[in-house]
Amino acid sequence: MTFYTAIVESPVGPLLCVVDKSGVLTHIEFVDRVEGEGICKTLIQAEQRVKKSRRRTKAVRKQIKQYFAGKRLSFDLEVSPKGSTFQEEVWQELQKIPYGETRTYGEVAKAIGHLRADRAVGAANAANPIPIVIPCHRVIGADGSLTGFGGGLAAKKLLLLLEARYRPQPTTGQLTLNFDE
Repeated sequence: MTFYTAIVESPVGPLLCVVDKSGVLTHIEFVDRVEGEGICKTLIQAEQRVKKSRRRTKAVRKQIKQYFAGKRLSFDLEVSPKGSTFQEEVWQELQKIPYGETRTYGEVAKAIGHLRADRAVGAANAANPIPIVIPCHRVIGADGSLTGFGGGLAAKKLLLLLEARYRPQPTTGQLTLNFDE
């Protein structure tokens, strides 16, 4: 199989976007956070072909740029994250978190019917192969603190602040974020 890539410059650093031959988004990687575009190396080691293609990644690049400009509150890209059944359940639930809102790991665990699986939700969150589009950055600690994020906590903070700035209307009942930790 052949995968197609492009780099999208963003306020959180360059993002490597990977789509399959049908244009389905399979990965987004924070290039500054990994050594030499790790997903490309992984695909090549699995004997997959990897090619740069601005044409095949056009929709992904466009929507990510719109998101960072505050002009896109949700993505309508077809995605294909690969993981365990549990991870995929978590990633589906993450996609239900509205723009500009947050959930705790415990709330996500409860939503998928695994009441005490907040740590497992955290591990699935960390394994999310399509951050930003599958908004793992919207999951925070029970006390409102920012917790791990593949792009780094500064990027997570920036994404949450961006969404707070452009969210269409204030939401109620949300946790107060603690950016001091």
